[in-house]
Amino acid sequence: MVAARRPTVSQAEWLAPIAASLCQPVHLRPREPQTFPSSCSRRMPSCVGLHDVMDALRSAVYPGYFCVPGVPEGDLCGQTTAALEYVAEHLPDQIGRAFALATAAEGGERASAIAREFLARLPRVQAMLATDAQAAFDGDPAATCREETIACYPGVLAVSYYRLAHELHGLGVPLVPRMITELAHSQTGIDIHPGAQIGERFFIDHGTGVVIGETTVIGKGVRMYQGVTLGALSFPADEHGNLLKGQPRHPIVEDDVILYAGATILGRVTIGRRSVIGGGVWLTRSVPPGTELSMTKGNGDSPPSA
Repeated sequence: MVAARRPTVSQAEWLAPIAASLCQPVHLRPREPQTFPSSCSRRMPSCVGLHDVMDALRSAVYPGYFCVPGVPEGDLCGQTTAALEYVAEHLPDQIGRAFALATAAEGGERASAIAREFLARLPRVQAMLATDAQAAFDGDPAATCREETIACYPGVLAVSYYRLAHELHGLGVPLVPRMITELAHSQTGIDIHPGAQIGERFFIDHGTGVVIGETTVIGKGVRMYQGVTLGALSFPADEHGNLLKGQPRHPIVEDDVILYAGATILGRVTIGRRSVIGGGVWLTRSVPPGTELSMTKGNGDSPPSA
């Protein structure tokens, strides 16, 4: 990010009215006197700040993989402690900003308590991430070691961010979890909503273009490839036409399912355990356990021919 320079006097004269207009947009004035998007007392969580927090969290849950500057690399406990100290210092501010923006109320004490609870859950998150890294190694013949999957694989990075964001989402933190998964989305092309429920040993190979919606439920040992979409078929609305939020509308994928590249599964359908959905299949119905579907065996809108 380029540091802002103080404008010259001549610049200030013509920039000031533009800044004033941006801070109080005309299209918001008739119905909302509040400045856009918030007053200085209700600041947005910072993408830059959250990026640094996530770097520290990755250092903490993968000790020795992503080093903390200023701490000897050989001091594994010191590295991890320094990473946790950074998160403990900076994450509450980001959480507090999110609560203030969403509720117009100060959430300092609440933010600190949530941050402490979140940090206490990291060993459990780390255990889940270890199963994901192992699944990546076991599922990809190109992987030479588990360390390679942690350091290099976009699917492991995206799932790492998701699992951390999912904990914050479960703790009721607004906005921040979605910002965290969008940081991973921007780096990897993998879009996982923090509200999705995903079991252990989850592996996304290659990953670009994967979409996993908010109410998706994924079991254990699921593997998917690039371009897979677990999305909604329709969007229910109330009597006024407003979309209903949080309604179950995404697929349920049971244990040990494989979803090959470009598979699209839409709606609240269930993919039975140990099923294999081939590349490019468009699926809008449930399938029983052990089903194999491919472009040559019938698509998802009609049963495969006998």
